[in-house]
Amino acid sequence: MNADKILTIVSLLVAILAVFVALDYWALILVLLGLLSGFMNSESDPVQRMVLLVAAIGLPVVANQLDAIPVIGGYVNSIIDNIAIAISGMVIANFIMAMVDRVKPASGD
Repeated sequence: MNADKILTIVSLLVAILAVFVALDYWALILVLLGLLSGFMNSESDPVQRMVLLVAAIGLPVVANQLDAIPVIGGYVNSIIDNIAIAISGMVIANFIMAMVDRVKPASGD
């Protein structure tokens, strides 16, 4: 199992755990996991970067509609919101790496 899969599984478990265990720093932990994942596996494809950005923006909006489901809707909404936080960390890392690539001189220059 590679590091990307491990970080994805850990992020998912932390996103679920954050719903059931009260801790003030869950969002920070999720963003850090997303940043780590984004820096370790930077997306070079602009389409993939755009997909991550749309997911980070759109998932919480869509998840809010799940509150209408009795009993479990609020929990599922919170889990998806937490996953979006981790994805946001990946988006930030990919943005930073893309900016570094644009600013850094080419190897021949």
